Amino acid sequence: MSPQALALVTSISYAVALVCSRIGLKYSTPTTVTLVSILVQNFVLWTAVFLLTGIPPVSWVSVSLFSIVGVSQLGVRLLAYTGVLKIGASRSSALQSINPLISATIAIVVLKESATVLTLAGTLLVVAGVVLVSWKAEQELLSFRWWHLLLPVGAAILSGVNHPMRRYALGLSNEPLFFSAFMGFVTLIAFAGYMTISSQEPRLVWDRRALLPFVCTGIFETFSIFLIITALSIGPVVVIAPIAATYPVWSLIGAKLF
Repeated sequence: MSPQALALVTSISYAVALVCSRIGLKYSTPTTVTLVSILVQNFVLWTAVFLLTGIPPVSWVSVSLFSIVGVSQLGVRLLAYTGVLKIGASRSSALQSINPLISATIAIVVLKESATVLTLAGTLLVVAGVVLVSWKAEQELLSFRWWHLLLPVGAAILSGVNHPMRRYALGLSNEPLFFSAFMGFVTLIAFAGYMTISSQEPRLVWDRRALLPFVCTGIFETFSIFLIITALSIGPVVVIAPIAATYPVWSLIGAKLF
């Protein structure tokens, strides 16, 4: 499968994850869905690693970079799911989609990738979509606060930095399955540290009605993580990131349906 196709399937899978999380968040909290998603990622991907490839020899630089990405991914999840809770799946995903601006800039400056006029135009259209989605949101959401918009924007910034780091690390050791699993392990450790120092309430809320949506969230997010890492292992960031950021389209459709 081409990297462009992988990026497109990534966007659809992540959109489904956001919509599923929105359904479960009626009964639980962003912290809970984050934990369930991390556990699902570790279970699914480490099982695949041990059954299919085993632990391969990899560069310590790649391990170090994916360790940073793993910690950062915890921030992405917490900010993204809190954004879904506060402003909805469609708005949150649209604001998160500004990450290609950051990814493309870093890829061009640091990784020396080249961008076509169409790529740059598409990235700017993403920003235009963000403005349209967030415009006068306080008139549509009674509980809206301006800082709620910063939650998915923060997730977008972290994601935008993560993509070039993943691309560079995969250029040194091209093991997308192993690094997808390893990143989940690091995220789990980071989550344990977060729970130790965080005083935010409520934190973990276990409600039977949220369990299935949260497990589905974990499955689809795990799938999207593996796909985006695989796509970045064979394609440039400036091409992959904008396509993967089209998930607001699918998220909006899913939000309207469910």
